[in-house]
Amino acid sequence: MKLPALSSLLLVVFTACQMTAQARSDADKFSPQSRTFRFVYSFTVKDIPSGTKRVRVWVPVPRTDRHQTVRVLAIKAPTKTQMTQETEYGDRMMYAEIHDPAQGVAEFTLEYEVTRREYSRGDYAQLERADGKPSVVPASMTRWTEPDRLIPTDGKIKELAVEVTGSQSGTVAKAKAAYDYLFTTMRYDKTGTGWGRGDAVWACDAKRGNCTDFHSPFIGMLRSDGIPARFDIGFPLPEDKDKGDIAGYHCWAEFYASETGWIPVDISEAWLAKEKRDYFFGSVDANRVQFSTGRDVTLSPKQDGPALNYFVYPYVEVDGKPYEKLDKHFSFADAKPSE
Repeated sequence: MKLPALSSLLLVVFTACQMTAQARSDADKFSPQSRTFRFVYSFTVKDIPSGTKRVRVWVPVPRTDRHQTVRVLAIKAPTKTQMTQETEYGDRMMYAEIHDPAQGVAEFTLEYEVTRREYSRGDYAQLERADGKPSVVPASMTRWTEPDRLIPTDGKIKELAVEVTGSQSGTVAKAKAAYDYLFTTMRYDKTGTGWGRGDAVWACDAKRGNCTDFHSPFIGMLRSDGIPARFDIGFPLPEDKDKGDIAGYHCWAEFYASETGWIPVDISEAWLAKEKRDYFFGSVDANRVQFSTGRDVTLSPKQDGPALNYFVYPYVEVDGKPYEKLDKHFSFADAKPSE
């Protein structure tokens, strides 16, 4: 009499295992579970004016967390350097000062070994089942519901949130509505001017841009509804190459659901590879490295100029003023993990 019940139980377990294997198989189409690589971050401060008294240099440094393990292999610099950390977001950086520079150039190279892991919270159906209505935000997360200089939470962004997400009751459902709206109404387009600043209002009007422009209105819409959301930035790795140069940065976003925690999204990557639309809501692949989090960044030690819109490239000041004459070069090569 117990055999049918046992058979049923075995069938349930077998089916669950099949579903888990299928889910992993689907994810494997888009991302390895981890990727280990060497990353070289080089730049030259050039044409330093004669008579300069002080050059200050800040460089973002990736940190080890749940999603990546980072080891600094080498630092080459023309002067003494120190590692610092700003207090608002916890971003790490290397800081250097050159006093009375004798040459018109200063060259820096930082080399890392990184193991990046796929960051997945599951698909929309899984996330929605675990979700509840937006709850009171803990005091430690209030910064993630506040506006940034280019990500307001009132005016046009608030109106858009009411229009796009207002009919949804759960945190995940609201985030998915915002994700789908931006996926379907914006296009990845870096022609002309205005793109790349992550100006949420501009992006909503222009309906185009790069990764900063896709994710800024997403963050703004969620924050305007009291849902914590944050901005992550680093560099992409080509999935079909094992070494090469990297042209520039890549960014994505996360939002917080009380029953699940932080959930990643990458709308611009989904737009560029539309077969990954479902995957990039709730997951980001291992083909990247994160360098910092947050907008309106105050460095450590504090810069003389204004807060940085975001922090992924070197920031330099010459005698107290921002200096932009930099040559930058980034490259990677896949590697085996260290023993």
